[in-house]
Amino acid sequence: MAETAAKRLKTSPVSIGTHNGHFHADEALAVYMLRLLPTYNSSQLIRTRDPALLQTCHTVVDVGGEYDASTNRYDHHQRTFDTTFPNRPTKLSSAGLVYMHFGKAIIAQHLGVSEDAEEVTVIWAKIYESFIEALDAHDNGISAYDPKAIAAAGLEKRFSDGGFSLGAMVSRLNPNWNDPVSSDPSEAQKDEDEKFLVASARMGEEFSRDLDYYTKSWLPARGIVHKAYAKRLEYDPTGRVLVFDGQSVPWKDHLYTLEDQEGGEAKVLYVLYPEKPSPDSKWRIQCVPESKDSFQSRKPLPEAWRGFRDEKLDEISGISGGVFVHAAGFIGGNKTFEGAKAMAVKALDL
Repeated sequence: MAETAAKRLKTSPVSIGTHNGHFHADEALAVYMLRLLPTYNSSQLIRTRDPALLQTCHTVVDVGGEYDASTNRYDHHQRTFDTTFPNRPTKLSSAGLVYMHFGKAIIAQHLGVSEDAEEVTVIWAKIYESFIEALDAHDNGISAYDPKAIAAAGLEKRFSDGGFSLGAMVSRLNPNWNDPVSSDPSEAQKDEDEKFLVASARMGEEFSRDLDYYTKSWLPARGIVHKAYAKRLEYDPTGRVLVFDGQSVPWKDHLYTLEDQEGGEAKVLYVLYPEKPSPDSKWRIQCVPESKDSFQSRKPLPEAWRGFRDEKLDEISGISGGVFVHAAGFIGGNKTFEGAKAMAVKALDL
């Protein structure tokens, strides 16, 4: 999809158009992502709502009332717009549109592979779900939870988290209502554009960190988790204990995906891994959360062990080599693998 879009690009100079005035996270990121690609790398940015000026732009995002990839128009504000990312329910913003059409090209360029490589498609979907989709929802006013269901359940927020998001960060980068404004319209627009570019760079930093993580850390971990998952029955007859022999890797996403693919009721409850990749390393036992973003464990470590360390923990648990068990019961440690495994086996039945 992105390759087709790239083939439509005209020769230089290329200009990207978006709206002026108050800027948001979606067009800030959309512009940044486009400029990662060679054709857009030195592109001119034109921020305006003037249809005549937008008409001169090669690519237009978040303004213009038109979504047409064949002419590089990526707005989402029109009443008839209802486009979503493949297999996802959330209506796209300009960031989601640009990512849907150009994301594979960006990822392939980062990995140094072709756009039709399997790993490109895997990461393309993963970054959308983990990063872009929330931005799309924020810009379109879509809540993570059904507001009616929340109200019906009588749930109230314990504190305000509205300022603790990338959208809020971008909002704070906009000019304040009482900031001095140049009497020269061109200078005033230039000042505003400079603030937009700061926002675009900040959003881009976060996107690039995510891209780095999923290509350089998350993807290599995938094979390691698959191997550990295949061996889990060696440690528990029903596969409730997962062991990483060499070192820990980011495992949660991959584990949940594997469990969903396999189905069945038996789930991994504890993950064991060395603190560092050396023969004399201490070992950790970590409880698997109920879901990726949950603070609740599927089966916390026994309440009687929680908050104790060293010899006292050995005495209470009946297992030698204990290092600690967190007061919340989601993680613990032992001096040896055998000790950590014994903790897991015993905790399964308590």
